[in-house]
Amino acid sequence: MVQPAEKKATYDDLYNIPENMIGEIIDGELITTPRPAARHSYTASVLGFELGPPFQIGRNGPGGWVILHKIEIMMGENLLVPDLTGWRRERFPGLPKENWISVPPDWVCEILSPSTVRVDKIRKMPVYARHEVPYVWLIDPVSKTLDVFKLESGKWVWQCAFVENDKVRAEPLHEVEIELGNLWIE
Repeated sequence: MVQPAEKKATYDDLYNIPENMIGEIIDGELITTPRPAARHSYTASVLGFELGPPFQIGRNGPGGWVILHKIEIMMGENLLVPDLTGWRRERFPGLPKENWISVPPDWVCEILSPSTVRVDKIRKMPVYARHEVPYVWLIDPVSKTLDVFKLESGKWVWQCAFVENDKVRAEPLHEVEIELGNLWIE
């Protein structure tokens, strides 16, 4: 017996998910995850505070970046919502008319949580690779770790890991030191 073809998710499907969920479309499938918990949000917010002044504004750092929080990124038929996303200023397409940006970023940071870890690592990282995002950071606020990955020949290569209170200089944002301990809250 022939199975009917499954309908691929579209952007309009995102309007039908509950307000307390984040919707993404990965390889034609609508994926929903709960909005971030407090620990997750704290880590993402503090990292944004650490990176914004030196990289986006150029205060005590090189400038030259646009870093956005929870922006929709359209890559082919995939719509992803990374926790933090950065473009080198010369590649940033400007603010779009749509809800999403369709230029792949130069850097993505995913904050891992029990409800998102599988999606972030197993489903989203291959999409980032296919669309040639050069760097991905994975931060786990429970284990207090940061893993840095670089895309080489279409494959993710683990570059380094940091833990707890390490002082971090990590590509592509290595010009400024980040105190990893600031990202954790008890």
